[in-house]
Amino acid sequence: MKKNIIYFLSCLVLTVGLVSCSDDDKEPLSPLTVMIEGTEAQEVVQGATLNLKAVVEGSSEVQYVWTLNGKEVSTTSIYDFTATDLGKSEIQLTVSNAEQGEAAAKLDIDVYGKYKYGTFILNEGAAWGGDKGGYLIFISPEGELVEKAFQKENNGAWLGSVPQDVFIANNKMYIVSQNGGNEGGFLTVVNAETLKLETAFGDELKGKIDWPTHVAVLSDDNIYLRDNAGIKLFHPSTGEATLIEGTKGARKNTMAVVGGKVFASQDKNLLVIETGKDKVSATVEFDGKISGVVKSSDNNVWVSVASGKIAKVSTKDYSIIKENDLSSNTDATKTLSASFAAAPSITAKGDTLYMSGLATKIYRHIFSTNETKLMVDVKEMVENANIVYNTVTVDPVTEGVYFNTIKGYGDNVGINQISIFDFSGTTPTLRAAYNDCTKYPAGVFFTSNFR
Repeated sequence: MKKNIIYFLSCLVLTVGLVSCSDDDKEPLSPLTVMIEGTEAQEVVQGATLNLKAVVEGSSEVQYVWTLNGKEVSTTSIYDFTATDLGKSEIQLTVSNAEQGEAAAKLDIDVYGKYKYGTFILNEGAAWGGDKGGYLIFISPEGELVEKAFQKENNGAWLGSVPQDVFIANNKMYIVSQNGGNEGGFLTVVNAETLKLETAFGDELKGKIDWPTHVAVLSDDNIYLRDNAGIKLFHPSTGEATLIEGTKGARKNTMAVVGGKVFASQDKNLLVIETGKDKVSATVEFDGKISGVVKSSDNNVWVSVASGKIAKVSTKDYSIIKENDLSSNTDATKTLSASFAAAPSITAKGDTLYMSGLATKIYRHIFSTNETKLMVDVKEMVENANIVYNTVTVDPVTEGVYFNTIKGYGDNVGINQISIFDFSGTTPTLRAAYNDCTKYPAGVFFTSNFR
């Protein structure tokens, strides 16, 4: 009996010892980690769907909880996020189990409207073709063209008659139409990302402006409209439109905004209008008529002069930083003439400028080296490019050079081209072309130029 008790106790000690050794040797569980796979983008276009996947390390048996802006939306390892609401969306994924606790990952997505990035072509419209007013063509960064984009987003509404200019500021797009009318009036204000109509000024501006053609915006309540009298400061809050002293005879052409100032042309003068001022703050005189004023990438302004000169002007002290003389190149100089075009004679991507005037030849000018070169005669590459409607423009992001041509007036205006050239190689190539979709294009506007 005694022997049996001793044997039992020996076995018990051995068993306890074995268990104890087993517990000591057991490896601790690794912590949970999780990441979200499916996008590296911080912003997506409205309507897009992201296929998001949980990537977990440390365990294969976890519970999943996805939340969107704090609301639970999924409990599986995969979550399809559809971007519906504009603005910031916070996606959080939490994984957990009883033994290891939990781990989380977060993803912030900025949802933007389909029209935030891309190119707009503003069309005057043609009454004979059934147009009640003007309209916008949109070309996405992927090359998709949307005809009559404003109508599409506003139940068929029309812009005012004969629109001439577009300006984007404070997430709003401002479109000015010289004849007014329709749902857009003289000045149409839309959301810059969705093109949804926010407000329009028609009757409110009757008798206060005379054939407005161009617009520049410093704030929601400081809108500058160029008309037959000069440049007027329009305050939507009060309905007042006051002529800026010293702007009489301001040229029918695009104005530039840099550093809270408006830069416009008046015969041989570059006009500077500062915010809150009711008269011109400064004037820079050139030796010929100014044919273009364009914001530069370093926040100064380019100025083209009909005498054959291109200058860069400081927006701080209004001095001429540098001026190049192209007058020895007679054909290139012709493109700098102060024609009746509503768009500037020059367009710029960094230090590289292009000019065409109302002719089919496109010239390139590299400002730093003062080199000017004929890049292409469009009519040799584009069928029916008989008439240039407004001037050449360059995309400041893609460097694609846009050119609008029509076969002729009357019925022939319906035969037209939007041509996009690539001048990066040794010979010009046609990057893209869109046929028969414009009606008297007043200008090409890149959203990136307003940032």
